[in-house]
Amino acid sequence: MSETELSVICKNCGSEVSPYVTECPYCGARLRKRAPKLERKGDQFEAQRPTRRRRRLRVPRPGRPVSFARSDTFRPYATLLMILGPAVLLLVQKATGESLATFGGLIVPFGNEWWRYLTAPFAYVDVGYLFVVAVGLAIFATGVERRLGTAPTAVLLLACGALGVLAAGGIASAQGEITVIAGGNGIALGAVAAWFAIRRSEAHGAIDEEYDLIGVGVAAAVLIALPLFVPTANFFACLVGGAVGGLAGLAATTLHHKE
Repeated sequence: MSETELSVICKNCGSEVSPYVTECPYCGARLRKRAPKLERKGDQFEAQRPTRRRRRLRVPRPGRPVSFARSDTFRPYATLLMILGPAVLLLVQKATGESLATFGGLIVPFGNEWWRYLTAPFAYVDVGYLFVVAVGLAIFATGVERRLGTAPTAVLLLACGALGVLAAGGIASAQGEITVIAGGNGIALGAVAAWFAIRRSEAHGAIDEEYDLIGVGVAAAVLIALPLFVPTANFFACLVGGAVGGLAGLAATTLHHKE
């Protein structure tokens, strides 16, 4: 082995030292984290040139759908609209003293306007009802929106609420009942069901992708039980909204897996 060229200058004492040492032999100062690897070329040893690391491509496991993309600049605009919009309407209603029907509630069998099926899920007469629905949306709808995007999530939540009210109104009319249907329990349960379908697909076969089944079950049970405590919350509107959300979540995972 030929004599090593002294080409590295110690910043601590200014001495020239070998480029293959990690500490200065004169003052003991640290020069680098580790010494370079040597390779033999004839009778001499030279430092190996660093090789570029190849990026490992993540290949999905068989039977496991690809995870949805998650943006670092995500803003849950659709979820905020579903919460803040009804909150503003409720404040205006309380301030003006107008009835629930004036702010879009569906009264069966007297409500013949088709647009009430779209507005009824956002009409509230009780602050507590709105709070429970808002908490459910804040927890689950944001996760859905992060994976699907703002526009698809807004359409999904609107469909959950409108189709739920439509089904509940039809059932009430068929039974000859006089009832008021208003509130977004169908929207909230639809968000829970959609989130569960998507999250279950993401966590399939992965040990490090767990989720709280008990928490999801408790949230769904609270939303389903709301008609027992709030007169304007409808049981069938909630169930149909949850079914729509669950089917939409399954469809989203299926389409995403085929891409």
